Amino acid sequence: MPNGDQRRVALVTGAGGLLGSVFCGAYYQNYDIVAVCRDRVPAVPSQEEWFIDPLAPREELPENASRVYVIRADLAREGEVERVVDLALAKFGGVDLLVNNAARIELQPNGMVDGDTALDEFEPQFAMNVGVPLRLSTRLAQRCWLGADLRNRERNRNIVNVSSLSGSEVYPGGQAIYSATKAALDHLTRHQASEFAEFGVRVNGIAPDSFPHRVPTQKVAAAITELDAGSMTGLVFGVLAPPEPESPETAEPETAAEQPAPQG
Repeated sequence: MPNGDQRRVALVTGAGGLLGSVFCGAYYQNYDIVAVCRDRVPAVPSQEEWFIDPLAPREELPENASRVYVIRADLAREGEVERVVDLALAKFGGVDLLVNNAARIELQPNGMVDGDTALDEFEPQFAMNVGVPLRLSTRLAQRCWLGADLRNRERNRNIVNVSSLSGSEVYPGGQAIYSATKAALDHLTRHQASEFAEFGVRVNGIAPDSFPHRVPTQKVAAAITELDAGSMTGLVFGVLAPPEPESPETAEPETAAEQPAPQG
Protein backbone atom coordinates (compact mmCIF):
# COMPACT_ATOMS: atom_id res chain seq x y z
CA MET A 1 0.00 0.00 0.00
CA PRO A 2 1.31 3.54 -0.72
CA ASN A 3 2.66 5.33 2.32
CA GLY A 4 2.86 8.86 0.99
CA ASP A 5 5.96 11.03 1.04
CA GLN A 6 7.19 10.49 4.58
CA ARG A 7 8.08 7.76 7.03
CA ARG A 8 5.17 6.08 8.77
CA VAL A 9 4.33 7.20 12.28
CA ALA A 10 3.62 4.43 14.79
CA LEU A 11 2.16 5.14 18.23
CA VAL A 12 3.01 2.19 20.48
CA THR A 13 1.70 1.81 24.02
CA GLY A 14 3.48 -0.42 26.53
CA ALA A 15 6.72 0.54 24.77
CA GLY A 16 8.83 -0.23 27.82
CA GLY A 17 7.57 -3.79 28.16
CA LEU A 18 8.89 -6.90 26.47
CA LEU A 19 7.00 -6.67 23.16
CA GLY A 20 7.16 -2.88 23.01
CA SER A 21 10.91 -2.84 23.55
CA VAL A 22 11.49 -5.50 20.90
CA PHE A 23 9.27 -3.66 18.41
CA CYS A 24 11.06 -0.36 19.01
CA GLY A 25 14.49 -1.98 18.80
CA ALA A 26 13.68 -3.79 15.56
CA TYR A 27 11.81 -1.03 13.75
CA TYR A 28 12.85 2.39 15.07
CA GLN A 29 14.80 2.98 11.86
CA ASN A 30 11.74 2.12 9.75
CA TYR A 31 9.09 4.13 11.61
CA ASP A 32 8.84 7.40 13.46
CA ILE A 33 7.80 5.82 16.76
CA VAL A 34 5.89 7.48 19.57
CA ALA A 35 6.90 5.22 22.46
CA VAL A 36 4.37 5.49 25.28
CA CYS A 37 5.67 4.03 28.54
CA ARG A 38 5.04 4.40 32.23
CA ASP A 39 8.42 3.78 33.88
CA ARG A 40 10.83 1.78 31.73
CA VAL A 41 11.81 3.14 28.32
CA PRO A 42 12.89 1.03 25.32
CA ALA A 43 16.63 0.62 24.91
CA VAL A 44 16.85 2.64 21.70
CA PRO A 45 17.90 6.22 20.94
CA SER A 46 15.32 8.81 22.00
CA GLN A 47 15.15 12.46 23.03
CA GLU A 48 16.08 11.25 26.52
CA GLU A 49 19.10 9.03 25.74
CA TRP A 50 21.24 7.96 22.83
CA PHE A 51 24.37 6.00 21.92
CA ILE A 52 27.88 7.40 22.28
CA ASP A 53 31.31 6.10 21.42
CA PRO A 54 33.28 6.26 24.70
CA LEU A 55 36.48 6.79 22.72
CA ALA A 56 34.97 9.63 20.70
CA PRO A 57 32.01 10.94 22.69
CA ARG A 58 31.44 13.98 20.45
CA GLU A 59 31.29 11.95 17.25
CA GLU A 60 27.86 11.44 15.66
CA LEU A 61 26.84 7.78 15.41
CA PRO A 62 24.57 6.48 12.63
CA GLU A 63 22.47 4.62 15.22
CA ASN A 64 21.25 7.98 16.52
CA ALA A 65 19.93 9.20 13.18
CA SER A 66 16.52 7.76 14.10
CA ARG A 67 15.18 8.37 17.58
CA VAL A 68 11.91 7.32 19.13
CA TYR A 69 9.81 10.00 20.78
CA VAL A 70 9.23 8.88 24.38
CA ILE A 71 6.05 9.93 26.20
CA ARG A 72 5.85 8.89 29.84
CA ALA A 73 2.22 8.32 30.78
CA ASP A 74 0.02 6.35 33.13
CA LEU A 75 -2.76 5.57 30.67
CA ALA A 76 -5.10 4.50 33.46
CA ARG A 77 -5.22 8.07 34.81
CA GLU A 78 -7.90 10.47 33.63
CA GLY A 79 -6.77 12.72 30.79
CA GLU A 80 -3.54 10.83 30.02
CA VAL A 81 -4.82 9.26 26.79
CA GLU A 82 -5.83 12.67 25.47
CA ARG A 83 -2.44 14.13 26.43
CA VAL A 84 -0.63 11.35 24.57
CA VAL A 85 -2.70 11.90 21.42
CA ASP A 86 -2.15 15.65 21.54
CA LEU A 87 1.63 15.28 22.00
CA ALA A 88 1.91 12.72 19.18
CA LEU A 89 -0.03 14.91 16.76
CA ALA A 90 1.92 18.02 17.76
CA LYS A 91 5.18 16.17 17.10
CA PHE A 92 4.37 14.38 13.84
CA GLY A 93 1.08 15.81 12.54
CA GLY A 94 -0.55 12.39 12.20
CA VAL A 95 -0.44 8.73 13.19
CA ASP A 96 -0.46 5.91 10.63
CA LEU A 97 -0.24 2.90 12.95
CA LEU A 98 -1.65 2.62 16.46
CA VAL A 99 -0.42 -0.40 18.41
CA ASN A 100 -2.53 -0.95 21.52
CA ASN A 101 -0.03 -3.06 23.42
CA ALA A 102 -0.20 -1.82 27.03
CA ALA A 103 -1.90 -4.34 29.31
CA ARG A 104 -2.45 -5.25 32.93
CA ILE A 105 -2.33 -8.88 34.06
CA GLU A 106 -2.86 -10.12 37.61
CA LEU A 107 -3.69 -13.81 37.90
CA GLN A 108 -5.78 -15.59 40.52
CA PRO A 109 -4.11 -19.02 40.71
CA ASN A 110 -6.44 -20.14 43.52
CA GLY A 111 -9.54 -19.34 41.48
CA MET A 112 -12.16 -16.64 41.20
CA VAL A 113 -13.70 -17.48 44.59
CA ASP A 114 -10.49 -17.18 46.59
CA GLY A 115 -11.45 -14.11 48.58
CA ASP A 116 -11.97 -10.91 46.60
CA THR A 117 -8.82 -10.99 44.45
CA ALA A 118 -10.70 -11.59 41.18
CA LEU A 119 -13.40 -9.07 42.07
CA ASP A 120 -10.80 -6.45 42.92
CA GLU A 121 -9.00 -7.01 39.61
CA PHE A 122 -12.08 -6.87 37.39
CA GLU A 123 -12.33 -3.13 36.94
CA PRO A 124 -8.58 -2.30 36.78
CA GLN A 125 -7.92 -4.98 34.14
CA PHE A 126 -10.92 -4.08 32.01
CA ALA A 127 -10.05 -0.39 32.28
CA MET A 128 -6.50 -0.97 31.00
CA ASN A 129 -6.96 -3.87 28.59
CA VAL A 130 -10.22 -2.75 26.97
CA GLY A 131 -10.94 0.81 28.06
CA VAL A 132 -7.55 2.28 27.13
CA PRO A 133 -7.51 0.80 23.58
CA LEU A 134 -11.09 2.04 23.09
CA ARG A 135 -10.33 5.54 24.36
CA LEU A 136 -7.02 5.86 22.51
CA SER A 137 -8.51 4.68 19.22
CA THR A 138 -11.52 6.94 19.61
CA ARG A 139 -9.54 10.06 20.51
CA LEU A 140 -7.07 9.48 17.69
CA ALA A 141 -9.93 9.06 15.24
CA GLN A 142 -11.67 12.21 16.49
CA ARG A 143 -8.53 14.36 16.41
CA CYS A 144 -6.76 13.01 13.32
CA TRP A 145 -8.67 10.57 11.14
CA LEU A 146 -12.24 11.84 10.85
CA GLY A 147 -12.71 13.89 7.71
CA ALA A 148 -9.42 12.63 6.25
CA ASP A 149 -10.76 9.62 4.35
CA LEU A 150 -8.53 10.00 1.30
CA ARG A 151 -5.41 10.63 3.35
CA ASN A 152 -6.18 7.67 5.61
CA ARG A 153 -6.41 5.36 2.61
CA GLU A 154 -3.31 6.81 0.98
CA ARG A 155 -1.35 6.25 4.16
CA ASN A 156 -2.97 2.84 4.78
CA ARG A 157 -3.70 3.89 8.36
CA ASN A 158 -4.62 1.15 10.78
CA ILE A 159 -4.83 -0.11 14.34
CA VAL A 160 -3.34 -3.34 15.72
CA ASN A 161 -4.77 -4.43 19.07
CA VAL A 162 -2.51 -6.85 20.95
CA SER A 163 -4.72 -9.57 22.39
CA SER A 164 -3.90 -13.13 23.51
CA LEU A 165 -4.83 -16.70 22.71
CA SER A 166 -6.36 -16.77 26.18
CA GLY A 167 -9.15 -14.60 24.78
CA SER A 168 -10.48 -17.63 22.92
CA GLU A 169 -9.11 -20.56 24.96
CA VAL A 170 -9.38 -21.66 28.60
CA TYR A 171 -6.02 -22.07 30.33
CA PRO A 172 -5.22 -22.96 33.94
CA GLY A 173 -3.47 -20.65 36.35
CA GLY A 174 -6.15 -18.14 37.25
CA GLN A 175 -6.48 -16.31 33.95
CA ALA A 176 -10.26 -15.80 34.06
CA ILE A 177 -10.33 -12.01 34.36
CA TYR A 178 -7.39 -11.42 32.03
CA SER A 179 -8.85 -13.81 29.46
CA ALA A 180 -12.22 -12.08 29.65
CA THR A 181 -10.57 -8.73 28.89
CA LYS A 182 -8.85 -10.18 25.83
CA ALA A 183 -12.10 -11.75 24.58
CA ALA A 184 -13.70 -8.32 24.91
CA LEU A 185 -10.77 -6.72 23.07
CA ASP A 186 -11.14 -9.24 20.23
CA HIS A 187 -14.78 -8.32 19.71
CA LEU A 188 -14.07 -4.62 20.14
CA THR A 189 -11.53 -5.02 17.32
CA ARG A 190 -14.21 -6.36 14.97
CA HIS A 191 -16.63 -3.57 15.84
CA GLN A 192 -13.95 -0.92 15.40
CA ALA A 193 -13.09 -2.32 11.99
CA SER A 194 -16.72 -2.05 10.93
CA GLU A 195 -17.10 1.54 12.11
CA PHE A 196 -13.65 2.87 11.17
CA ALA A 197 -13.99 1.54 7.62
CA GLU A 198 -16.25 4.53 6.95
CA PHE A 199 -13.23 6.85 7.06
CA GLY A 200 -10.64 4.46 5.65
CA VAL A 201 -8.90 3.09 8.76
CA ARG A 202 -8.34 -0.65 9.17
CA VAL A 203 -8.42 -2.45 12.53
CA ASN A 204 -7.02 -5.92 13.29
CA GLY A 205 -5.78 -7.82 16.30
CA ILE A 206 -3.02 -10.29 17.03
CA ALA A 207 -3.47 -13.06 19.59
CA PRO A 208 -0.03 -14.49 20.40
CA ASP A 209 0.69 -17.69 22.21
CA SER A 210 2.88 -17.20 25.29
CA PHE A 211 6.00 -15.22 24.45
CA PRO A 212 8.94 -15.46 24.68
CA HIS A 213 8.44 -18.95 26.16
CA ARG A 214 6.61 -20.52 23.21
CA VAL A 215 6.75 -17.83 20.53
CA PRO A 216 9.77 -15.62 19.88
CA THR A 217 8.91 -12.03 20.72
CA GLN A 218 10.48 -10.95 17.42
CA LYS A 219 7.85 -13.02 15.61
CA VAL A 220 5.06 -11.20 17.45
CA ALA A 221 6.61 -7.83 16.57
CA ALA A 222 6.93 -8.88 12.94
CA ALA A 223 3.24 -9.83 12.86
CA ILE A 224 2.40 -6.22 13.70
CA THR A 225 4.39 -4.92 10.74
CA GLU A 226 2.81 -7.54 8.45
CA LEU A 227 -0.63 -6.28 9.37
CA ASP A 228 0.51 -2.68 8.94
CA ALA A 229 1.70 -3.41 5.42
CA GLY A 230 -1.37 -5.44 4.43
CA SER A 231 -4.95 -4.66 3.49
CA MET A 232 -6.95 -6.93 5.81
CA THR A 233 -9.34 -5.61 8.41
CA GLY A 234 -11.71 -6.92 11.05
CA LEU A 235 -9.69 -10.02 11.94
CA VAL A 236 -7.82 -11.34 14.96
CA PHE A 237 -4.75 -13.36 13.95
CA GLY A 238 -3.08 -15.97 16.09
CA VAL A 239 0.70 -15.87 16.40
CA LEU A 240 1.47 -19.48 17.20
CA ALA A 241 4.38 -21.51 18.41
CA PRO A 242 6.30 -23.29 15.64
CA PRO A 243 5.16 -26.87 15.06
CA GLU A 244 7.15 -29.75 16.45
CA PRO A 245 9.78 -30.94 13.93
CA GLU A 246 8.63 -33.86 11.84
CA SER A 247 10.63 -36.87 10.85
CA PRO A 248 11.92 -36.87 7.27
CA GLU A 249 9.44 -39.63 6.40
CA THR A 250 6.38 -37.59 7.39
CA ALA A 251 7.49 -34.05 6.66
CA GLU A 252 5.60 -32.26 3.89
CA PRO A 253 7.39 -30.01 1.38
CA GLU A 254 7.51 -26.33 2.33
CA THR A 255 5.09 -24.34 0.17
CA ALA A 256 4.83 -20.84 1.63
CA ALA A 257 6.06 -18.56 4.37
CA GLU A 258 4.23 -18.94 7.64
CA GLN A 259 1.40 -16.47 8.19
CA PRO A 260 -0.53 -15.69 11.37
CA ALA A 261 -3.49 -18.04 11.69
CA PRO A 262 -6.93 -16.41 11.86
CA GLN A 263 -8.81 -16.67 15.13
CA GLY A 264 -12.56 -16.25 14.68
